[in-house]
Amino acid sequence: MKALVLAAGYGTRLRPHTEHIPKPLFPIAGHPLIDLTICRLMNMGITGIVINVHHLHQQITSFIQSRDYPIKVTTRYEEKVLGTGGAIKNVSDFLGDQPFLVINSDILTDIDISAVRAFHQQHPHPATLVMHDYQTFNHVRVDKNENIIAFSGKDENMPKNVSCQAFTGIQILDPLIMEFIPENKFISSIDVYKKMIQKGLTIKAYTSTNHYWKDIGTPESFTEAVYHKTAPTAFDKAFGSKNHGPLERTLLAGDGSDRQWYRISSNSHSLIMADHGIHSEAEIAEAESFIRIGSHLRKQKIPVPEIFLSDVFSGLVYVQDLGGINFQTVIQKARNNIEVIDLYKKVIDQALDMSINGEKSFDPAWTYQTKAYDRQLILDKECRYFVDAFLNNYLKSDVAYSDLKTEFESLADHALENSVTGFMHRDLQSRNIMVSDGKIFFIDFQGARLGPVQYDLASLLTDPYVNLAEAIQEILIDYSGKKLEQMMPIDKNKFFQGYRYCSLTRILQSLGAFGYLSKIKNKPFFEQFIPIALTNLQKRLTSPDMNQFHLLTEIVKNALILLNSNQ
Repeated sequence: MKALVLAAGYGTRLRPHTEHIPKPLFPIAGHPLIDLTICRLMNMGITGIVINVHHLHQQITSFIQSRDYPIKVTTRYEEKVLGTGGAIKNVSDFLGDQPFLVINSDILTDIDISAVRAFHQQHPHPATLVMHDYQTFNHVRVDKNENIIAFSGKDENMPKNVSCQAFTGIQILDPLIMEFIPENKFISSIDVYKKMIQKGLTIKAYTSTNHYWKDIGTPESFTEAVYHKTAPTAFDKAFGSKNHGPLERTLLAGDGSDRQWYRISSNSHSLIMADHGIHSEAEIAEAESFIRIGSHLRKQKIPVPEIFLSDVFSGLVYVQDLGGINFQTVIQKARNNIEVIDLYKKVIDQALDMSINGEKSFDPAWTYQTKAYDRQLILDKECRYFVDAFLNNYLKSDVAYSDLKTEFESLADHALENSVTGFMHRDLQSRNIMVSDGKIFFIDFQGARLGPVQYDLASLLTDPYVNLAEAIQEILIDYSGKKLEQMMPIDKNKFFQGYRYCSLTRILQSLGAFGYLSKIKNKPFFEQFIPIALTNLQKRLTSPDMNQFHLLTEIVKNALILLNSNQ
């Protein structure tokens, strides 16, 4: 038996991803869907396969030509899309004069094609459609004799001996169907079947049960299909056993990013799955940066969660479960300032070790934004972000970035001139530090790059989630300078100067993020930290050693007045 795989569609429900790669080439756990389909068909005894192509057809054809299948597999280009029915007619010469299989290219299933073939051979009718109960798509009427009588769905007057089922996209057809399909015209196979029923022919339904079937036509269903393929493997890699029970997936509370987090558990074991979203473009994805940088840090003995399995295209990454206690929670439970300082010193020791050892063998190609913390990043992602997302969008001010451009450029230059360069986490605040079994772990390092060691220290010590007292901050930055001096030669004056400037750029970034998350992403949780961050910014701008940013200082003063009047 030969087969036609339908693969000419545009994949509109998966846009914009299908603008770069055709849906049949979407990888499921590293294997393109079309390849999984072909291999399954071959295992079921199919002797020849033709694939109709149109959208991004060169990619599909090139992939097929690159493979060495033991049977003939070819593509047939449609200059204009012919529909599922027209596609069948267009490859009639390949399919020949024997019954043949037609299957959609956007489904992942383990339905037994051999059983469907046997069913088709046992009746004299020209078409067998594989049906199942799938509530979302139950629109096909099937009578008690397994005959399809209509494609119009359920209504109040439907006889009790008629059920509504869903078409799986799998069908076995006799060559007789070609007589009902016009030459070189668009027509769906459903319209062909309706025409055949009107002519008195019988279309049989093969009802499949206890099988796996997933339509990957949407981002959600594609990700779900990848999850079902990868989660058991990740669990086996994490815990070394295939004897675990069913996996339970629990959505966890998110934070500032668009990623979704899940706890995958079975019996007494669990791991964490991060869903970064599909990435189909050529440049490096956030998930890929997380994977590469995380693997690098583990090799350097930096305390980060172990990555058990990842799938870059779908954005699914499975990591060690560190529990639910972050450093913010630990600090809030500290009994006194002495304990707070001691806890922070432990984190600073680990952070400085990450800065120095994380830089060794670090490849800037792993980063997904800029390769380093440079002048343009400061101006765009911190200074302009502060103006646009916080001042103008959140506070509804009317501040022109161009008015502050000179001061922002001076700030960026001073931050970089006084930099002690190392591995920079870039978001090293208390909620990105986990405490598990008394040990410290750094998470959310996907934005890392090379940059000032002082920036991570500023992120840690000016963190509005904790709001450390100024006196404690001064003790800890002094400790950091002495500790770093023991680890590498530094100019201490430049180190402290760089810290002051990085504190400003960090707080600008934080306020931009809080404004964006509150207003654009509708995450009101972050609003409570805006007054703390804005007050901290004003304190630094008005300190005796930081008196050159006059316009920014005035704007921040007015922003505080406006913020207080709105509360």
